[in-house]
Amino acid sequence: MATTGRVHSLESFGLVDGPGVRYVIFLQGCRMRCKYCHNPETWDLAGGEEYTPEELFQKAYRYKTYWKNNGGITISGGEPLLQIDFVTEVFRLAKEKGVHTAVDTSGNPFSTEPEWLEKFRKLMEVTDLFILDMKEYDGEKHKELTKWDNSNILEMAQYLSDHGKSMWIRHVLVPDLTDEEQGLRDLDAFIQSLKTVERVEILPYHTLGRFKWDKLGVEYPLDGVRTPTDEEVKKAEELLHIKK
Repeated sequence: MATTGRVHSLESFGLVDGPGVRYVIFLQGCRMRCKYCHNPETWDLAGGEEYTPEELFQKAYRYKTYWKNNGGITISGGEPLLQIDFVTEVFRLAKEKGVHTAVDTSGNPFSTEPEWLEKFRKLMEVTDLFILDMKEYDGEKHKELTKWDNSNILEMAQYLSDHGKSMWIRHVLVPDLTDEEQGLRDLDAFIQSLKTVERVEILPYHTLGRFKWDKLGVEYPLDGVRTPTDEEVKKAEELLHIKK
């Protein structure tokens, strides 16, 4: 039976999810429950619309003229690694046409279990860039923030570095939650230990997805939390050695 995937939504002209102009595919399904999640409607793996890899790639490939030399396709979520076989097949079709591929992931499903790791190796072969959302460096704080430990996420970052795969690292900055100075210093030290990180980004917390929690009837855990100031963002960028 052919591999199919569950797709939440599509964005034809993404400008922030990888280099150049991107066709961004948001897949359905995520196990993490980040307190600041702005797409909680993607949690349910059974939601969204079903596609075959060929159908989805052809839908994206219509926009190839806009990608020029540095654009391409980014698969995000939800959590794309929950549908790793599907992502790999879409990217295999993309590489046959010379299209740049990027996956935007939290790393939560990563495992060194042999069968899963073999699938991940196949994905790496057809993926040009991994955009890794690092929620927190400290394991306990990560679990408090997302309901999950992060030891395997750190392991995934190290694995990508050891195997020469390009990475962007992203960190959502939430006042009094993910902006603690020592935590950012620890995260920076870890990032500095990796060999293939090309870019580090701070994503300021926002409440634009708050209404979605209300619509789903789920209590929003960060009610009343403000967005970070420009000065707070600048300080975090300095701690993570981000050069503008």
